[in-house]
Amino acid sequence: MGDFSKYYTGEKVAPILTVIIGGNHEASNYMWELYHGGFVAPNMYYLGAAGVVQFNGIRIAGLSGIYKDHDYARGHDETIPYNLSSMRSVYHVRQYDVQRIMQLSPLVDVCLSHDWPHTIERYGDHKDLVRRRSHLKTGVAAGTIGCPPFFEVLNRIRPSRWFAGHMHVKFEAIVMHEGPAAVSAVGAPPSSSAVKEADPKEIQKDDKESEPAPNVLPSLPSSSTSQSSPGASETKFLALDQCLPNRDYLEILDFPTALNNDAPRFTFDTEWLGIVRATHQYFSRTKRQEPLPPDDVLKPLIEENIRWVKDNVGENKDITEVQAFTATAPGPDPAFTGDNFPKPIPYTNPQTVAFCEMLGIPNRIN
Repeated sequence: MGDFSKYYTGEKVAPILTVIIGGNHEASNYMWELYHGGFVAPNMYYLGAAGVVQFNGIRIAGLSGIYKDHDYARGHDETIPYNLSSMRSVYHVRQYDVQRIMQLSPLVDVCLSHDWPHTIERYGDHKDLVRRRSHLKTGVAAGTIGCPPFFEVLNRIRPSRWFAGHMHVKFEAIVMHEGPAAVSAVGAPPSSSAVKEADPKEIQKDDKESEPAPNVLPSLPSSSTSQSSPGASETKFLALDQCLPNRDYLEILDFPTALNNDAPRFTFDTEWLGIVRATHQYFSRTKRQEPLPPDDVLKPLIEENIRWVKDNVGENKDITEVQAFTATAPGPDPAFTGDNFPKPIPYTNPQTVAFCEMLGIPNRIN
Protein backbone atom coordinates (compact mmCIF):
# COMPACT_ATOMS: atom_id res chain seq x y z
CA MET A 1 0.00 0.00 0.00
CA GLY A 2 1.28 3.46 -0.86
CA ASP A 3 3.34 2.50 -3.91
CA PHE A 4 0.86 3.37 -6.67
CA SER A 5 2.60 6.65 -7.39
CA LYS A 6 5.55 4.70 -8.80
CA TYR A 7 3.24 3.18 -11.44
CA TYR A 8 1.66 6.57 -12.12
CA THR A 9 5.02 8.21 -12.78
CA GLY A 10 6.35 5.26 -14.81
CA GLU A 11 9.04 4.30 -12.32
CA LYS A 12 7.29 0.93 -12.30
CA VAL A 13 5.15 -0.60 -15.05
CA ALA A 14 2.66 -3.43 -14.68
CA PRO A 15 4.19 -6.34 -16.66
CA ILE A 16 0.81 -7.42 -18.02
CA LEU A 17 -2.48 -5.65 -18.61
CA THR A 18 -4.08 -5.22 -15.18
CA VAL A 19 -7.81 -4.50 -14.81
CA ILE A 20 -8.78 -2.91 -11.48
CA ILE A 21 -11.70 -1.51 -9.51
CA GLY A 22 -11.60 0.98 -6.63
CA GLY A 23 -12.13 0.36 -2.93
CA ASN A 24 -11.91 2.55 0.14
CA HIS A 25 -8.16 3.25 0.24
CA GLU A 26 -7.60 4.80 -3.18
CA ALA A 27 -6.88 8.36 -4.31
CA SER A 28 -10.58 9.10 -4.79
CA ASN A 29 -9.95 12.45 -6.47
CA TYR A 30 -7.95 10.68 -9.19
CA MET A 31 -10.47 7.84 -9.55
CA TRP A 32 -13.21 10.41 -10.03
CA GLU A 33 -11.38 11.81 -13.08
CA LEU A 34 -11.98 8.41 -14.67
CA TYR A 35 -15.53 7.76 -13.47
CA HIS A 36 -16.33 6.08 -16.81
CA GLY A 37 -13.08 4.08 -16.76
CA GLY A 38 -9.60 4.55 -18.17
CA PHE A 39 -5.90 3.88 -17.72
CA VAL A 40 -4.77 5.05 -14.27
CA ALA A 41 -1.19 4.13 -15.18
CA PRO A 42 0.51 2.45 -18.15
CA ASN A 43 -0.96 -1.04 -18.63
CA MET A 44 -3.34 -0.56 -15.69
CA TYR A 45 -7.03 -0.06 -16.55
CA TYR A 46 -9.65 1.14 -14.06
CA LEU A 47 -13.24 0.02 -14.77
CA GLY A 48 -14.71 3.17 -13.24
CA ALA A 49 -17.47 3.37 -10.65
CA ALA A 50 -19.10 0.68 -12.77
CA GLY A 51 -17.89 -0.71 -16.04
CA VAL A 52 -17.59 -3.61 -18.46
CA VAL A 53 -14.76 -4.47 -20.85
CA GLN A 54 -13.65 -7.52 -22.82
CA PHE A 55 -10.24 -9.11 -23.11
CA ASN A 56 -10.05 -11.62 -25.95
CA GLY A 57 -13.78 -12.12 -25.59
CA ILE A 58 -13.68 -12.63 -21.80
CA ARG A 59 -16.36 -10.30 -20.46
CA ILE A 60 -15.28 -8.49 -17.28
CA ALA A 61 -17.68 -6.36 -15.23
CA GLY A 62 -16.80 -4.35 -12.15
CA LEU A 63 -18.27 -2.26 -9.34
CA SER A 64 -16.09 0.00 -7.22
CA GLY A 65 -16.51 1.16 -3.64
CA ILE A 66 -17.93 -0.16 -0.38
CA TYR A 67 -21.53 -0.18 0.83
CA LYS A 68 -23.08 2.28 3.26
CA ASP A 69 -26.88 2.25 3.29
CA HIS A 70 -27.24 5.98 4.06
CA ASP A 71 -25.39 6.96 0.86
CA TYR A 72 -26.72 4.27 -1.48
CA ALA A 73 -29.58 6.30 -3.03
CA ARG A 74 -27.50 9.48 -3.13
CA GLY A 75 -26.26 11.20 -6.27
CA HIS A 76 -22.59 11.80 -7.06
CA ASP A 77 -22.55 15.23 -5.45
CA GLU A 78 -19.02 15.28 -4.00
CA THR A 79 -16.66 17.96 -5.29
CA ILE A 80 -12.91 18.48 -4.93
CA PRO A 81 -11.43 19.36 -2.48
CA TYR A 82 -13.26 16.86 -0.28
CA ASN A 83 -14.14 17.56 3.33
CA LEU A 84 -14.07 15.01 6.17
CA SER A 85 -17.49 13.72 5.14
CA SER A 86 -17.20 13.67 1.35
CA MET A 87 -13.73 12.07 1.42
CA ARG A 88 -15.56 8.95 2.63
CA SER A 89 -18.92 9.17 0.89
CA VAL A 90 -17.20 9.53 -2.50
CA TYR A 91 -16.23 5.84 -2.45
CA HIS A 92 -19.59 4.55 -1.21
CA VAL A 93 -21.57 2.42 -3.69
CA ARG A 94 -24.42 4.23 -5.44
CA GLN A 95 -27.74 2.83 -6.59
CA TYR A 96 -27.38 4.52 -9.97
CA ASP A 97 -24.21 2.56 -10.77
CA VAL A 98 -25.67 -0.74 -9.51
CA GLN A 99 -28.83 -0.21 -11.54
CA ARG A 100 -26.77 0.26 -14.70
CA ILE A 101 -24.83 -2.99 -14.15
CA MET A 102 -28.15 -4.75 -13.50
CA GLN A 103 -29.18 -3.97 -17.09
CA LEU A 104 -26.49 -6.29 -18.50
CA SER A 105 -27.50 -9.47 -20.23
CA PRO A 106 -26.40 -12.37 -17.99
CA LEU A 107 -23.46 -13.49 -20.09
CA VAL A 108 -20.64 -12.26 -17.85
CA ASP A 109 -17.45 -14.23 -17.25
CA VAL A 110 -15.97 -12.22 -14.38
CA CYS A 111 -17.29 -9.63 -11.96
CA LEU A 112 -14.89 -7.60 -9.80
CA SER A 113 -15.77 -5.72 -6.63
CA HIS A 114 -14.00 -4.53 -3.52
CA ASP A 115 -16.84 -5.18 -1.09
CA TRP A 116 -18.27 -8.69 -0.84
CA PRO A 117 -21.79 -9.57 -1.99
CA HIS A 118 -24.04 -9.63 1.07
CA THR A 119 -24.10 -12.98 2.96
CA ILE A 120 -21.73 -14.62 0.47
CA GLU A 121 -20.03 -16.23 3.49
CA ARG A 122 -23.11 -18.45 3.91
CA TYR A 123 -22.16 -20.20 0.65
CA GLY A 124 -18.70 -21.21 1.85
CA ASP A 125 -17.07 -22.44 5.02
CA HIS A 126 -18.10 -19.56 7.27
CA LYS A 127 -17.01 -21.43 10.40
CA ASP A 128 -13.46 -21.62 9.09
CA LEU A 129 -13.67 -17.95 8.09
CA VAL A 130 -14.56 -16.97 11.66
CA ARG A 131 -11.84 -19.24 13.02
CA ARG A 132 -9.24 -17.48 10.90
CA ARG A 133 -10.67 -13.96 11.33
CA SER A 134 -12.40 -13.82 14.71
CA HIS A 135 -13.29 -10.14 14.30
CA LEU A 136 -15.81 -11.20 11.62
CA LYS A 137 -17.79 -13.40 14.03
CA THR A 138 -20.38 -10.76 14.90
CA GLY A 139 -20.94 -9.78 11.29
CA VAL A 140 -21.32 -13.40 10.16
CA ALA A 141 -23.82 -14.14 12.94
CA ALA A 142 -25.84 -10.99 12.27
CA GLY A 143 -25.74 -11.25 8.48
CA THR A 144 -24.24 -7.80 8.06
CA ILE A 145 -21.17 -8.64 6.00
CA GLY A 146 -21.10 -7.41 2.44
CA CYS A 147 -23.14 -5.25 0.09
CA PRO A 148 -26.82 -6.28 -0.33
CA PRO A 149 -27.14 -4.83 -3.87
CA PHE A 150 -24.06 -6.80 -4.98
CA PHE A 151 -25.82 -10.07 -4.16
CA GLU A 152 -28.72 -8.90 -6.34
CA VAL A 153 -26.22 -8.23 -9.12
CA LEU A 154 -24.70 -11.70 -8.65
CA ASN A 155 -28.09 -13.35 -9.07
CA ARG A 156 -29.13 -11.09 -11.93
CA ILE A 157 -26.09 -11.29 -14.24
CA ARG A 158 -24.80 -14.68 -12.98
CA PRO A 159 -21.08 -14.32 -13.65
CA SER A 160 -18.99 -17.48 -13.76
CA ARG A 161 -16.51 -15.89 -11.35
CA TRP A 162 -16.72 -13.11 -8.79
CA PHE A 163 -13.50 -11.70 -7.31
CA ALA A 164 -13.37 -9.36 -4.31
CA GLY A 165 -11.08 -8.05 -1.59
CA HIS A 166 -11.77 -5.74 1.36
CA MET A 167 -11.90 -8.26 4.22
CA HIS A 168 -8.16 -9.05 4.04
CA VAL A 169 -8.70 -12.80 4.03
CA LYS A 170 -8.82 -15.53 1.40
CA PHE A 171 -12.29 -17.01 1.14
CA GLU A 172 -14.07 -19.16 -1.43
CA ALA A 173 -17.77 -19.82 -1.96
CA ILE A 174 -20.07 -21.21 -4.64
CA VAL A 175 -23.55 -19.87 -5.35
CA MET A 176 -25.67 -22.33 -7.32
CA HIS A 177 -28.24 -20.82 -9.69
CA GLU A 178 -31.41 -22.84 -10.10
CA GLY A 179 -34.25 -21.70 -12.29
CA PRO A 180 -34.67 -18.01 -13.16
CA ALA A 181 -32.36 -15.39 -11.72
CA ALA A 182 -33.06 -13.89 -8.30
CA VAL A 183 -34.29 -10.38 -9.04
CA SER A 184 -36.32 -8.06 -6.85
CA ALA A 185 -36.74 -4.36 -7.47
CA VAL A 186 -33.71 -3.60 -9.61
CA GLY A 187 -30.96 -2.20 -7.42
CA ALA A 188 -33.47 -1.04 -4.80
CA PRO A 189 -32.25 -0.02 -1.36
CA PRO A 190 -32.19 -3.05 0.96
CA SER A 191 -34.57 -3.47 3.85
CA SER A 192 -33.51 -2.30 7.28
CA SER A 193 -32.76 -5.91 8.27
CA ALA A 194 -29.85 -5.89 5.82
CA VAL A 195 -28.16 -2.74 7.09
CA LYS A 196 -24.40 -3.20 7.26
CA GLU A 197 -22.45 -2.80 10.47
CA ALA A 198 -19.65 -0.27 10.85
CA ASP A 199 -16.66 -1.24 8.73
CA PRO A 200 -13.37 -1.33 10.66
CA LYS A 201 -11.33 -1.02 7.45
CA GLU A 202 -13.00 2.15 6.20
CA ILE A 203 -11.30 5.47 6.83
CA GLN A 204 -12.48 6.06 10.37
CA LYS A 205 -15.21 8.58 10.97
CA ASP A 206 -16.72 9.49 14.32
CA ASP A 207 -20.39 9.18 13.51
CA LYS A 208 -23.18 6.62 13.57
CA GLU A 209 -23.04 4.90 10.20
CA SER A 210 -24.99 1.74 11.01
CA GLU A 211 -27.73 0.34 13.16
CA PRO A 212 -27.16 -2.54 15.60
CA ALA A 213 -28.03 -5.90 14.08
CA PRO A 214 -29.56 -8.84 15.97
CA ASN A 215 -27.17 -11.62 16.91
CA VAL A 216 -28.95 -14.31 14.92
CA LEU A 217 -27.85 -16.51 12.04
CA PRO A 218 -29.45 -15.13 8.85
CA SER A 219 -31.37 -17.24 6.40
CA LEU A 220 -30.10 -17.49 2.83
CA PRO A 221 -31.42 -14.94 0.33
CA SER A 222 -34.59 -15.91 -1.50
CA SER A 223 -34.35 -17.14 -5.08
CA SER A 224 -37.85 -16.00 -5.99
CA THR A 225 -38.11 -13.78 -9.04
CA SER A 226 -40.40 -12.32 -11.64
CA GLN A 227 -37.87 -12.34 -14.46
CA SER A 228 -36.00 -15.20 -16.09
CA SER A 229 -32.41 -14.98 -17.30
CA PRO A 230 -29.74 -17.43 -18.43
CA GLY A 231 -26.08 -17.09 -17.41
CA ALA A 232 -23.78 -19.43 -15.53
CA SER A 233 -25.27 -22.30 -13.54
CA GLU A 234 -23.01 -21.37 -10.64
CA THR A 235 -20.91 -18.41 -9.54
CA LYS A 236 -17.57 -19.18 -7.93
CA PHE A 237 -16.61 -16.46 -5.47
CA LEU A 238 -13.01 -15.78 -4.47
CA ALA A 239 -11.71 -13.14 -2.09
CA LEU A 240 -7.97 -12.71 -1.54
CA ASP A 241 -5.86 -11.39 1.30
CA GLN A 242 -3.58 -8.34 1.36
CA CYS A 243 -0.42 -8.36 -0.72
CA LEU A 244 1.93 -9.10 2.19
CA PRO A 245 4.47 -11.82 2.96
CA ASN A 246 2.98 -15.22 3.82
CA ARG A 247 -0.54 -14.15 2.88
CA ASP A 248 -2.86 -15.65 0.25
CA TYR A 249 -2.99 -12.67 -2.10
CA LEU A 250 -2.48 -14.33 -5.49
CA GLU A 251 -4.38 -16.99 -7.43
CA ILE A 252 -3.81 -17.93 -11.08
CA LEU A 253 -6.84 -19.11 -13.04
CA ASP A 254 -7.24 -20.12 -16.69
CA PHE A 255 -10.09 -18.89 -18.88
CA PRO A 256 -10.71 -20.52 -22.26
CA THR A 257 -10.42 -18.27 -25.29
CA ALA A 258 -10.32 -18.82 -29.03
CA LEU A 259 -7.08 -20.46 -30.18
CA ASN A 260 -5.41 -18.32 -32.83
CA ASN A 261 -2.22 -16.39 -33.44
CA ASP A 262 -3.86 -12.97 -33.32
CA ALA A 263 -2.67 -10.40 -30.82
CA PRO A 264 -4.87 -10.14 -27.70
CA ARG A 265 -7.66 -7.60 -27.96
CA PHE A 266 -8.77 -5.28 -25.16
CA THR A 267 -12.12 -3.83 -26.14
CA PHE A 268 -15.11 -1.87 -24.96
CA ASP A 269 -18.28 -3.87 -24.37
CA THR A 270 -20.92 -2.83 -26.90
CA GLU A 271 -23.91 -3.53 -24.68
CA TRP A 272 -22.36 -1.60 -21.78
CA LEU A 273 -21.68 1.42 -23.99
CA GLY A 274 -25.35 1.38 -24.98
CA ILE A 275 -26.36 1.24 -21.31
CA VAL A 276 -24.06 4.15 -20.43
CA ARG A 277 -25.41 6.26 -23.27
CA ALA A 278 -29.05 5.43 -22.45
CA THR A 279 -28.76 6.15 -18.72
CA HIS A 280 -26.48 9.19 -18.77
CA GLN A 281 -29.47 11.54 -18.88
CA TYR A 282 -30.40 10.32 -15.38
CA PHE A 283 -26.92 10.85 -13.91
CA SER A 284 -27.08 13.27 -10.97
CA ARG A 285 -24.30 15.54 -9.72
CA THR A 286 -26.48 16.68 -6.81
CA LYS A 287 -27.30 14.84 -3.61
CA ARG A 288 -30.69 13.83 -5.00
CA GLN A 289 -30.58 10.89 -7.43
CA GLU A 290 -33.76 9.64 -9.04
CA PRO A 291 -33.92 5.87 -9.69
CA LEU A 292 -33.74 4.73 -13.29
CA PRO A 293 -37.14 4.41 -15.00
CA PRO A 294 -39.01 1.09 -15.08
CA ASP A 295 -38.08 -1.65 -17.54
CA ASP A 296 -40.85 -0.82 -20.02
CA VAL A 297 -39.23 2.60 -20.48
CA LEU A 298 -35.57 1.73 -19.97
CA LYS A 299 -35.22 -1.45 -22.04
CA PRO A 300 -36.32 0.10 -25.38
CA LEU A 301 -34.07 3.08 -24.65
CA ILE A 302 -31.08 0.81 -24.07
CA GLU A 303 -31.80 -1.19 -27.22
CA GLU A 304 -32.00 2.04 -29.23
CA ASN A 305 -28.66 3.20 -27.86
CA ILE A 306 -26.98 -0.16 -28.48
CA ARG A 307 -27.97 0.23 -32.12
CA TRP A 308 -26.51 3.74 -32.05
CA VAL A 309 -23.23 2.39 -30.67
CA LYS A 310 -23.04 -0.30 -33.35
CA ASP A 311 -23.69 2.27 -36.09
CA ASN A 312 -21.47 5.09 -34.80
CA VAL A 313 -18.76 3.46 -32.68
CA GLY A 314 -18.65 -0.09 -33.96
CA GLU A 315 -18.85 -3.37 -32.09
CA ASN A 316 -16.14 -4.30 -29.61
CA LYS A 317 -14.03 -1.23 -30.36
CA ASP A 318 -10.40 -1.39 -29.21
CA ILE A 319 -10.02 0.69 -26.07
CA THR A 320 -6.56 1.92 -27.06
CA GLU A 321 -8.06 3.57 -30.14
CA VAL A 322 -9.90 5.91 -27.79
CA GLN A 323 -8.03 6.03 -24.49
CA ALA A 324 -4.36 6.15 -23.52
CA PHE A 325 -2.78 6.91 -20.18
CA THR A 326 -2.09 10.59 -19.64
CA ALA A 327 -0.70 11.95 -16.38
CA THR A 328 -2.89 14.86 -15.29
CA ALA A 329 -1.57 15.78 -11.83
CA PRO A 330 2.17 15.99 -11.13
CA GLY A 331 3.81 13.09 -9.33
CA PRO A 332 4.89 13.14 -5.67
CA ASP A 333 6.92 16.15 -4.61
CA PRO A 334 9.50 15.43 -1.86
CA ALA A 335 9.09 19.01 -0.67
CA PHE A 336 5.72 18.06 0.76
CA THR A 337 5.75 15.76 3.77
CA GLY A 338 3.56 15.03 6.75
CA ASP A 339 0.44 17.20 6.79
CA ASN A 340 1.68 20.07 4.64
CA PHE A 341 0.37 18.75 1.32
CA PRO A 342 -1.49 21.36 -0.72
CA LYS A 343 -5.21 20.85 -1.26
CA PRO A 344 -5.93 18.80 -4.40
CA ILE A 345 -7.47 20.52 -7.37
CA PRO A 346 -9.71 18.96 -10.03
CA TYR A 347 -8.17 17.99 -13.35
CA THR A 348 -9.77 17.34 -16.72
CA ASN A 349 -8.75 13.88 -17.85
CA PRO A 350 -8.37 13.50 -21.64
CA GLN A 351 -9.53 9.88 -21.41
CA THR A 352 -12.88 10.93 -19.96
CA VAL A 353 -13.19 13.62 -22.62
CA ALA A 354 -12.48 11.04 -25.35
CA PHE A 355 -14.92 8.52 -23.87
CA CYS A 356 -17.74 11.07 -23.71
CA GLU A 357 -17.02 12.29 -27.24
CA MET A 358 -17.10 8.70 -28.50
CA LEU A 359 -20.62 8.25 -27.08
CA GLY A 360 -21.82 11.76 -27.85
CA ILE A 361 -22.66 12.50 -24.20
CA PRO A 362 -21.74 15.59 -22.17
CA ASN A 363 -18.73 15.31 -19.89
CA ARG A 364 -20.17 15.92 -16.43
CA ILE A 365 -17.13 14.51 -14.62
CA ASN A 366 -14.42 17.11 -15.20
